[in-house]
Amino acid sequence: MACSFHFVALLLLLIFFSLSSTSASASSGHSSGGNATATATLRPGLKQRRIRALLSKLNKPSVKTIESPDGDFIDCVPSHLQPAFDHPKLRGQKPLDPPERPKNYNSTIPGGSRAGAVVLQAWHATGEACPEGTVALRRTTEKDLLRASSLRRYGRKPARRSTRRDSTSSGHEHAVGYVNSEKYYGARASVNVWSPRIGDPSEFSLSQIWVLSGSFGNDLNTIEAGWQVSPELYGDSNARFFTYWTTDAYQETGCYNHNCRGFVQTTNKIAIGAAITPESVYNGRQFDITLMIWKDPRHGHWWLELGPGVVVGYWPSGLFTHLAHHARMVQFGGEVFNARPTGSHTATQMGSGHFPGEGFDRAAYFRNLQVVDWDNSIIRVSNLKLLADHPGCYDIQGGFNSYWGTYFYYGGPGRNVKCP
Repeated sequence: MACSFHFVALLLLLIFFSLSSTSASASSGHSSGGNATATATLRPGLKQRRIRALLSKLNKPSVKTIESPDGDFIDCVPSHLQPAFDHPKLRGQKPLDPPERPKNYNSTIPGGSRAGAVVLQAWHATGEACPEGTVALRRTTEKDLLRASSLRRYGRKPARRSTRRDSTSSGHEHAVGYVNSEKYYGARASVNVWSPRIGDPSEFSLSQIWVLSGSFGNDLNTIEAGWQVSPELYGDSNARFFTYWTTDAYQETGCYNHNCRGFVQTTNKIAIGAAITPESVYNGRQFDITLMIWKDPRHGHWWLELGPGVVVGYWPSGLFTHLAHHARMVQFGGEVFNARPTGSHTATQMGSGHFPGEGFDRAAYFRNLQVVDWDNSIIRVSNLKLLADHPGCYDIQGGFNSYWGTYFYYGGPGRNVKCP
């Protein structure tokens, strides 16, 4: 009897849902199929529309495309059509000509790369080049966006709960040398290039120069450039040349490379986000790149140079609040994002993946550290302070000699017996 009762109840329930579905379908003018099916198709469709819209915003019409051996596509985009000029403050403008370099720029920097001074990228192996009047832009693909943990925050560093350099809660860990006793108008240094192992695809490892101003609260302004390994951003483990900027401590403004409107590129020879080649070899040949960031005294923009003589472009001064005037701190060194995917410290490496005590040919280094002073002169960094906020994981050791000037070794393996 109980079984019959339950059967009748179930039959009545099915009839009710059938009538409700038919009624809803008729009243809305759509064929029957149910809201669940519509919702299921809407969500992926909405994501695809957002991806297409973002791709059309990031990728501009090109006059030529170069396919790199590593799978990248380099678009040669007319310089006035690049993403930066979609910014309200830059709309309708064209790239400026590079300003004069700071005083003492041509003074010899000893200790050059064994692999030669010219910075090469993987796409240069094709022998092709972008025409004059264009800029070389790495194309963003649908795969790039599908890997992103968030479309809204695509191309940004993970948001930080704290921007203090000694914070253990943000997941960002550093081994850096820094100066903060003057007003600064630029920086220059050479750093060797590695491809550190990444423990989790959501993590990254980078080596860069930071130019900073403001407090380490929500008003922090930064300009950053260097090399980076980021599987989530680029889809591989190659070391890539990158830029970054923010005006609100990595919250809502700024981005990597050309992933938002801001940085104005002026060169057709270098593609930001493209792989650097060759890389350093443990106990073997070392390859380094020289980076310089400096503020044009006339217009106030912050310019970027990679290697000898290749001016990459500039960050317009109007993007910034504090950095519209000068920097109050310059940092050099490494950063790792530790997502703690297994609950323990990440195995993502910094630099070469070896501690600084191993020295040349084995550890990562920054050499010939310099800053640009109030007189627009490049001078040697003095009174460098060193900070490793997790020295058991990533450490730093500094020094000075006549060959490398002010320098330091830095990095480490991440998780080990001293870094559980």
